Order: sequence, then structure tokens, then C-alpha cells
Amino acid sequence: MEANSAARGRAAAGETRASGGKEGRYHHGDLRNALIRAAIELAAEGGPDAVVLRAAARKVGVSATAAYRHFEGQSDLLGAVKEYGQQRLVACMEAVGRASEDAGPRTVRDRMMELGRGYVRFARQEPGLYRTAFCRKALGAVGITEEGGLADVEGEQPGWETRSFELLTETLDDAVTAGLITPERRPGAELSAWAMVHGVAMLFLDGPLDTLTDEESAYVVDRVLGDILAGLMSP
Repeated sequence: MEANSAARGRAAAGETRASGGKEGRYHHGDLRNALIRAAIELAAEGGPDAVVLRAAARKVGVSATAAYRHFEGQSDLLGAVKEYGQQRLVACMEAVGRASEDAGPRTVRDRMMELGRGYVRFARQEPGLYRTAFCRKALGAVGITEEGGLADVEGEQPGWETRSFELLTETLDDAVTAGLITPERRPGAELSAWAMVHGVAMLFLDGPLDTLTDEESAYVVDRVLGDILAGLMSP
């Protein structure tokens, strides 16, 4: 009995931050969330490569053994941070993009523009989380159907089927309903639109566009989005 009590005491101590005051202390019940918060900070600072389970454990103040009680490994923790990054991305995309429920052509077009602006804005403001949201390690295997859509590969869950991708797909469907895009141009449009917006976002992060002024950057983003919509809406 005494040995078991001592073991439980050591385990509890391993999952509690070493701190003299009450602030910052927690019990094992929320250690998982504490590790995720620490990993989010690591991702914000250094992208997906910085999300290491042992580093998150050190940041929280617990042993690696305690951290492994809540995560199977680094990929498990990375998946949690990736999900958070996707949620933040969607929030940024929807900040203005879903402000109106009007389904008229002009409103739908404006919504598409705002979704694209929000996408690039998040990439520039939160580059570490943005990279983590799309990190290859946390993505499943996907394929492309003959119609241009996405399909599972060997029954796996497609990693591209994130909420941000669903939001783009839904908005393109709205554009068809509003008469902006012909049904014939709809198949696969989400792939080309996403590729172009993601491409310009990466040029801001890793390419020559990072030297532009705010005014020049806004022009480039709107020009890219305008060209995408012009192509999709052409007869």
C-alpha cells in the first residue's frame, strides 16, 4: 500500500509544474492541453519542425515520460497543433467572408475575395502556424478523381479535407448557384484556386514578395484573386 501510494505521488509530481506559487500549477487532468498550448507556441516560433514532444514537455515543466502518457508520439502532438492552425486559418478567412448570408452574385464574389485575403493575411501574420497547418507530416494520402475532385488512397482519410478546403469548396458551389461560375467549370476549381492562393502566400513568406510595402502587397493579392475569379467566371 505504501509503495503504491509513493508511486502515485511520484507520478503526480512528474505531471505537475515545479513552481512555488499557485499560478501556473495544474494537475494531470489538463496536462494534454498544456502540452498542446506549449506546442502551439513552438510552432508559432519555428513552424512544424519545432513541434517536438520533449521540447513541449520542457516548456511545460514536466518529464518526457509524463508527456508520453498523453501523446503516442511527436506526430500525434503535431496533428493537434495542425488542427489548431486550421481553426485559426478558417477564423481569419471567415472574419469578413461570412459576414453576410446573402447569396447574390456580387455578395458571393466579394466573399470569395475576402476568403482569399484572409488566407494570405493569416499566412503573413502567423507564418509558423500557417506552415504547421499544412505540414506534410500530418496529412493523409490523397488522390485526384477523373472529375478533378479528391479521393481517399487505400481507404485513408484525405489530409486535404480540412475545414479551410471545405470552406473554399462551399463558396465555389455558392458561386455556381449564383450564376458566377458555369457548372462545366466547377469540377476541380477548388484545386486550381487553392494552388494559386497558396502559391502567392508562400511567395510572401519565402519569396521576393516579402519586400513589398503594405500597399503593394494588397495590390498583388487582389490582382491574383481577381485573375482567379476572372478565369473561373469566363464563359
